[in-house]
Amino acid sequence: MAGPINESRIGYLYEAVRCGTVRAAADYLDVAPSAVSRQIALLEEELAIALVERNKRGVRPTEAGALLIEYFRQQRSHQGDLVAKLQELQGLRRGTIAVVMGEGFASTMVSGPIKQFCEAYPEISITLDLCSTNEVMRRVSEDEADIGLVFNPSSDSRIVSRAGSRQPMHAIVSPEFPLIGKVKSVTLHDLLPYPMVLTHPEHGTRRLVDAAMLLDKVRFSPAITTNSVTVLKLFAKSNLGFTLLAPIAIAPELAAGELVALPVDNRLLQSSEAHLVTRVGRQLSPAADRLLHRLRAQIHKYDQYDAEAGGQASLAAQ
Repeated sequence: MAGPINESRIGYLYEAVRCGTVRAAADYLDVAPSAVSRQIALLEEELAIALVERNKRGVRPTEAGALLIEYFRQQRSHQGDLVAKLQELQGLRRGTIAVVMGEGFASTMVSGPIKQFCEAYPEISITLDLCSTNEVMRRVSEDEADIGLVFNPSSDSRIVSRAGSRQPMHAIVSPEFPLIGKVKSVTLHDLLPYPMVLTHPEHGTRRLVDAAMLLDKVRFSPAITTNSVTVLKLFAKSNLGFTLLAPIAIAPELAAGELVALPVDNRLLQSSEAHLVTRVGRQLSPAADRLLHRLRAQIHKYDQYDAEAGGQASLAAQ
């Protein structure tokens, strides 16, 4: 390598890999495909190493290309952090925070800490996307999001948990569910006669449910499999059967008496956790750090929720 890397060319490499093809990257950058190919070729010539592999499906990075892309992501995130810190000196008057979370957190977080943050800092913009656990982890690890909030994330060396909260999963049912009034808690065996709705396997809650079924040697065939927590709630509200969720995911419905959360006697379901995550080494901007503290306080309000101990009344008070 004869001299410093031409960092503008790395941007072309990054977009080609992110978009999957040179043509898609060119469309995104509003340039000719030949310009993208030329910049990548010049970068490869400059570094004397192949950076992409081309096939019928598009382009993928070589090991060297992946290193450059990771460098580019980190430089971009550091630049964003610097801008945010400079804005902090102006009194948190401008800036953007990217947050990704599982849908189960949305109603509680938007009506609580996010609402409070927006009122306190009206000129700070928040982008909020709802994703599966796998997608939350990917976006945080690749600096597409500052903060992630997930149930039961898999271990990832690129991710650090900034706060964890025990959130036992309960059987979520309507007030007319046949077992209401007859039992204070249930086992998975008790629930076998009733239809179940579950999320797809890329969701952390689903992975935990599958492991819990193996532990108790039971097997359910879901009546519906969905990527929507709203569908899970509607299924239970309609008294079509039950689902398994942490009460934080249905806080408004619990407060309104539209749903009931029955504790489940299963070690794995009782060990369910929610985690606030960021990328390892990521220095959050002051604004993002303040939002993270508000989110942390909210999830701890639901630590070890116990429906048997009058949880609905306490949730209504919050």
